[in-house]
Amino acid sequence: MTNPLADRIALVTGASRGIGYATAIALAKAGAHIVATARTQGGLEELDDEIRKLGGSATLVPLNLTDSDGIARLGAGLHERYGKLDILVGNAGVLGPSSPIGHIELKTFTDVMAVNVSANFQLIRCMEPLLKQSDAGRAVFVTSGAANKATAYVSPYAASKAALETLARTWAQETANTKLRVNLFNPGPVRTRMRATLMPGEDPATLDTAEQVAEFIVPMCAPDWTETGKFYDYKTRSLMSFRSPA
Repeated sequence: MTNPLADRIALVTGASRGIGYATAIALAKAGAHIVATARTQGGLEELDDEIRKLGGSATLVPLNLTDSDGIARLGAGLHERYGKLDILVGNAGVLGPSSPIGHIELKTFTDVMAVNVSANFQLIRCMEPLLKQSDAGRAVFVTSGAANKATAYVSPYAASKAALETLARTWAQETANTKLRVNLFNPGPVRTRMRATLMPGEDPATLDTAEQVAEFIVPMCAPDWTETGKFYDYKTRSLMSFRSPA
């Protein structure tokens, strides 16, 4: 059995549950050492147990991603310990309220933007030097169809994912002539806690699992992945380029 990600260091945010948890497991199965961040210590410990059962290894980092100084310290720690970062999976995100725009408080809006956008901005700033030290740095950000559909009643979430997409695409343009590859991944409706919160009447058995989705993120993290600035749509199983409106 081959381990295509052997000796790779992979940072996964929001790794205590859902897609982040499943992706961390899938990357560990492929041989990567996982640096797992989340706010929930218990969830991280469960992840560590599962990775150890697979014969893998993980470093647990309890961290609220709104702590920008904490992200900077994480970057410094990774530099000191490994001198590089091979994989960044920016998965952590919050849904925010499901309400008309006029009913949403400013602080509630900015809280969503802080996690879904500003935290990823800080991750990019602090992890780019480490990713460039890798022989094949790979970054994947988890987005949502709400970004381009402008889905009603989830304006903070939709706006934040649209901003994240533009941030990632800009970074991809800036690093196009380097070994770093930056892409976006849209999982669509998945059997997660976030989806259940948004659609409480939906039968979860009709949705794919986070584990199924994670298997499609792993190839985007591999050294032989060459695309950058692209958008992988899980529902259609297709890699897309962004196009300007007609």
